[in-house]
Amino acid sequence: MNTPRVFRTLSATLIAGSMLAVLATPSLAEVVIRRGNGGEPQTLDQAHISIDVEGFIVRDMFEGLTIYDPHGKVIPGVAESWTLSDDGTVYTFKLREGANWSDGKPVTADDFVFAYRRMEDPKEAAEYATILYPIKNAEAINGGKAAVDTLGVKAVDAKTLEITLERPTPYFIELLAHYAALPAPSWAIEKFGGEWVKPGNIVCNGAFCMTENVPNDHITAVKNPKYWDATNVKIDKIIYNPSEDQATTERMFEAGELDLVYNFQTDQMKFLEDKLGKDQVLAFSDLASYYYVFDSRTPPFDDARVRQALSMAVDREFLSEKIFSNTQMPAYSFVPPGIPGYESATVSWADLDQLDREDKAKELLKEAGYGEGGKPLKIDIRFNTNDNHKKVATAIADMWKALGAEVTIQNLDVKSHYAYLQEGGAFNVARAGWTADYSDPENFLNLLVSTNTSFNYGHWKNEKFDELMKASYEERDAAKRMQLLHDAERIAMDEQGLAPLMVHASTWLVSNKVQGFAPNPANEHLTKFLSFK
Repeated sequence: MNTPRVFRTLSATLIAGSMLAVLATPSLAEVVIRRGNGGEPQTLDQAHISIDVEGFIVRDMFEGLTIYDPHGKVIPGVAESWTLSDDGTVYTFKLREGANWSDGKPVTADDFVFAYRRMEDPKEAAEYATILYPIKNAEAINGGKAAVDTLGVKAVDAKTLEITLERPTPYFIELLAHYAALPAPSWAIEKFGGEWVKPGNIVCNGAFCMTENVPNDHITAVKNPKYWDATNVKIDKIIYNPSEDQATTERMFEAGELDLVYNFQTDQMKFLEDKLGKDQVLAFSDLASYYYVFDSRTPPFDDARVRQALSMAVDREFLSEKIFSNTQMPAYSFVPPGIPGYESATVSWADLDQLDREDKAKELLKEAGYGEGGKPLKIDIRFNTNDNHKKVATAIADMWKALGAEVTIQNLDVKSHYAYLQEGGAFNVARAGWTADYSDPENFLNLLVSTNTSFNYGHWKNEKFDELMKASYEERDAAKRMQLLHDAERIAMDEQGLAPLMVHASTWLVSNKVQGFAPNPANEHLTKFLSFK
């Protein structure tokens, strides 16, 4: 069905704080887009966000040196141009003269120096500090082994930023489009501390800036008139709905109350296509993995045989076909296909049929002392609230019960689920997902490095794996580097440091009144590129 554009007469909208003042005449219609965001953010501070439902909002409010266009291509953002030294280690960025913060201050090279140092400062404990490790001294600083001011970022002048890398990094420009590489307003952070991201305090350099944040209800952001490309931004206001109830957001979309919805019930895809039209129901592959992780700190999940058995018993074809209507495909490697020059390391049992896998799984459990005649195997599955994730957990629980296990499931909202995992909470098995921050296998495999305390949720550790990953960072030959990463993934798959389940696909409901939305592997859809027909 068609979703109408929302018009409201705007006489004068005064935004709290000194950051914005948006005035309009009575004849000017306000263009509002309502986005079903798929979840409630833990925070909107770029130093502490780590999941897509946070990234969608933050990237609308802040702009890095580079950004994603509607098709997932990296293009200039705040940086209008850049050069690279002959040895591939020094980038020099020229910032746009017209780039300003929402309070009118110009965006300068110092704003990036401040933000990057803040990301790496161990006192900040930024969850995504590892993303900037290619920058010289970043890892040493984050590990407490070097001073923060030794980071390889330098403000040559107000509009010239120099970044020195540890080594040539082919994906660095793409990495800079990540939310960990966004600039930050030092004056607002110094004045308000952790409260700087609240309405009235926040200062933005992106196309929009937040004016309301009502937990579990809505977040509102309005067009930033100080944004360098404001004349080409067609939307005046964004209202983000954080509901995780897919049935509800589907009904809201049908009723015209939402223009975009991230995630729908994939087993209802045919029904939704018949009801809404295929042009409004989108599913597209991205570089992403849907997986389960085991808490390897405690028995029985510290035993590779148990992890292997549980992974083998999962009928991925059933999950793909019956729950996801083939929008997500079975996965037998952690790194999804599609990365140029890389061959994923699949599990050794990928070619067995499901019945043979189940028989082998029972044998492994018996060897480990579980199952028939052995110790009882009790498993609790944790997942973030979502109809699809619940259906997966319920199906996998039945598959594991067939092995003789006692299985329970529990769920938390998305922000609480990932906060619990990142803070090191104990669990048995937990659902997780990862979308590539840049098109390189390292971005997936780094999640299993033993020192990655933020994202190695299961605390799996293998010294040989760590050694291969370290060697890959030093290897300059592209083919040899990819082989090192392949060998590392082989170890992780042999031990099932985690259990890949499906190659993830992004699912969206998009009103046919919305223009500028395009499926892309990065699953990035900046509101600045959207408009209404």
